[in-house]
Amino acid sequence: MSNLFLEKSYFLIQLFHSPFDFAQDYGEYNRTMVIQTLKGFRDFLPEEARKRQYALSILKKVFLSYGFEPLETPTLEYEEILTGKYGDEGEKLMYKFEDLGGRRVAMRYDQTVPLARVIAQYANDIPLPFKRYQIQNVWRAENTQRGRYREFLQVDIDTVGSPSLLADAEIISLAIRGYEALGFKNFKVKINDRSSFSNLFSDEEGKVIARAIDKIEKVGEEKVLDELSTVMGMKAANNVLQKINSQKKTESFFKVVSYISKFGINEDYLEFDPKLARGLDYYTGLIFEVKSDDYPAGSLGGGGRYDDLIGIFAGQKIQAVGFSFGFDRIIEAMDEQKLFEGKDLGGTRVLITNTSTRSAEVADELRNKGINTELYVDDKELDKQLRYADKKGIPYVLIVEENKLELKNMKTGEKEEVTLDEIAKIVK
Repeated sequence: MSNLFLEKSYFLIQLFHSPFDFAQDYGEYNRTMVIQTLKGFRDFLPEEARKRQYALSILKKVFLSYGFEPLETPTLEYEEILTGKYGDEGEKLMYKFEDLGGRRVAMRYDQTVPLARVIAQYANDIPLPFKRYQIQNVWRAENTQRGRYREFLQVDIDTVGSPSLLADAEIISLAIRGYEALGFKNFKVKINDRSSFSNLFSDEEGKVIARAIDKIEKVGEEKVLDELSTVMGMKAANNVLQKINSQKKTESFFKVVSYISKFGINEDYLEFDPKLARGLDYYTGLIFEVKSDDYPAGSLGGGGRYDDLIGIFAGQKIQAVGFSFGFDRIIEAMDEQKLFEGKDLGGTRVLITNTSTRSAEVADELRNKGINTELYVDDKELDKQLRYADKKGIPYVLIVEENKLELKNMKTGEKEEVTLDEIAKIVK
């Protein structure tokens, strides 16, 4: 039975039954509904949403300071655009279905492949190199756990159309400046060269190994060996790990470190990690990942060079390098490290009581002075209005009377008679 049919049925019940009967009937219908989000999907209530918007505003400022431009792409792409770009695991996690027009479509799995499609589709409109940032939701049918969700916000930066390692260095530098601006101090950017896998193993073998090695911190070396041994045997699997651990820093690594130092970045942030793999198949050169000892749940972001992906769509080689901030984990880590404390997260600064005919006028004047002001709209006694402000965490209440304004500090309980100009200085 469709929801539309049920809604129409209950509308008819409302017409021909008493209000009491309708409430009873609708209550029975309502009890059959599951009043919660799907597993792996979340609501963000105002307090949490303000934290997210605060962090995003900081990151956007950093992106713009480097000359990166915003880009947005659709939630749905043709399935063939996304499939075959992420490896076997990505294929399993992708949300795919047939739409009402009989088209095979898929939901955005990341923002890199849609970027590649954009570059190919608008080749005559986008000058290269193209530096873009993109902030949109992506969807993956993950096994949900701490820091992993099925819908989450991705915050990406990419430079498209440059083979220069200076572009890699700039991306890493921008990422570091972003984490610094958010307040992080104890973190490392682990760097490796994905091409070293190509030098050690065949192309297909290298992809299989990279996907397995990418899980080493999550599941441990023993389970990675077990996974590799099913493909190549235990002896060969042990040899793989020995080869990887014996890898030396490449010339590209040294060049990028040199460039990064010219951006004024402390080299102590940088660390060579031969086991860093980044599981996605499209990486071709340097790869990097941000880790913090203060946040053991996983990486806070990662990226790398992908010189072949865009060519799949564009019909010619267009090099690119990018980085994705692990935004949900960043928020979680900022909470744990108390990086939001003492910060202006926005929100209402003052509640205007509905106690005078001029309350709305006063609220408007405060808004014109740049103060986030809420007007209490219901006709309730003053005590209820004060309790409302306290429950919402609004720091000040302006009690409006016909001939005076009284400002109450909700933290201290102190009251003082004020003018509008004085309020602006106190509550900002």
